[in-house]
Amino acid sequence: MMKHIFEQKVFYSDTDAYGVVWHGSYLRWLEMGRVGLCEMMGHKINDLINQNITLPVVNLNVKYKSSARLEDEMIIETEISEFKGFSVTFKQSIKSKETGKTFIEADVVVVAISNDGKLYRRMPEVLADSFNEVLKCPILV
Repeated sequence: MMKHIFEQKVFYSDTDAYGVVWHGSYLRWLEMGRVGLCEMMGHKINDLINQNITLPVVNLNVKYKSSARLEDEMIIETEISEFKGFSVTFKQSIKSKETGKTFIEADVVVVAISNDGKLYRRMPEVLADSFNEVLKCPILV
């Protein structure tokens, strides 16, 4: 199973008036993880755009378990948990580097659309092949 892992420090701009990470900041780090995983698979965002492919989030399920704070060092992990031929689900987590405590867990579902917003009924082949290979699934038709 392919997994993208990166570290991120919490900066002042990531926190709210209470000194904890603002809930929206986590979403930015989750996106960074998904982009990083796609790049590991050989799919740079600009290349996908040039192929008339955009990957919007259509479902986001985030479980907030504990709060990260200013200057915490975090580890963001991203992997693909499911590919249905039409959509792909990324399983993601953000944890404390120091303690291993989980801050959030998320399941993020994306689909493929053209640059002008038309939904592809099937994931474009270039992505479908990669997702299937990562999951070691048979090719979905």
